[in-house]
Formats: sequence, C-alpha cells, structure tokens
Amino acid sequence: MLKGLDPLLSPELLFTLRAMGHGDEIAIVDGNYPGVEHARRLIRLDGHRLIPVLNAVLSVLPIDDFVAEAIFRSTVKAERDKLDPVHEEMIDCCARHEPHRQVVPLIGQDFYGRVKTAHAVIQTGEPRLYANIILRKGVIYPKEADAHAAAEVDPFVY
Repeated sequence: MLKGLDPLLSPELLFTLRAMGHGDEIAIVDGNYPGVEHARRLIRLDGHRLIPVLNAVLSVLPIDDFVAEAIFRSTVKAERDKLDPVHEEMIDCCARHEPHRQVVPLIGQDFYGRVKTAHAVIQTGEPRLYANIILRKGVIYPKEADAHAAAEVDPFVY
C-alpha cells in the first residue's frame, strides 16, 4: 500500500501507466470484452467494476491536451448517441477529472480497432454491456520554478 494512491492501482497497472508515453492509449473494458484477443498487454482487475477503476486511473493519468479528442467510449450497437446508465457514469467520472474534455462515442469496429492498437487493456469484472472506454495519455507540464531549479542542479555534484 502507498499513501495517496487508490488501492485499485495494482503494481502491474502502475508500472503500465508510468511506462506509457505521450499519445499512448489505454482501454478499460467490461467483463464481456474479448480482452485476450484484442490486448497487446492485458491487465486483469476481475471483481472490480469499471467506474471505480476509471476513477483510479484518472487520479494519476494525465489526458492528452495536444489533440481535440482523447477520451473515447463504446456505443450501444450502432446507436452512436444512445447513453446507457454506465455511459452517463463514465462521462460524469471523466468530467470530474477532466472537465474540459468530451467523451467521444466510437461505433463497434472503430472502437475495437482502436483498442487493438492501444498500449494496454485493463479488463474489469464490469457486468454491464458496452462499458468500455479508451484514454489517451498526455503530459505533465513542469512548474516554472521547478524548471529553473532543475536547470541549476548538477546531478553529478554531491
């Protein structure tokens, strides 16, 4: 256990999130999603629902602000604008962490194709259908004072 970190952030998940670079994507999917078939790297969080996992990931992952769209959700079949309760919960969770970002719906194969190229997939035990989301990692900007201080420190002088 670590201070200030959601306990859903397992060692494997923290390693994966830290290893991701700017522009890499991670998918968080429900228990019915074909994770083994679609994942380059699969992290299993069986027994946990999607929204708490999404909340935990968003507590540490910066979202990309270099692109217009950086958060994507699956849709109910081909109904792009239909919102199931789980979609509303995903949108609300994202809005708490990233109030200026929209959650963009992706239909079927567009969503699946994007998951297949993602850095990793987190498979939850979420029982609700179409409870899938993709997050694109952004950057952490240095604080102005930190940037100047770092430039003045020689790491080889003790």
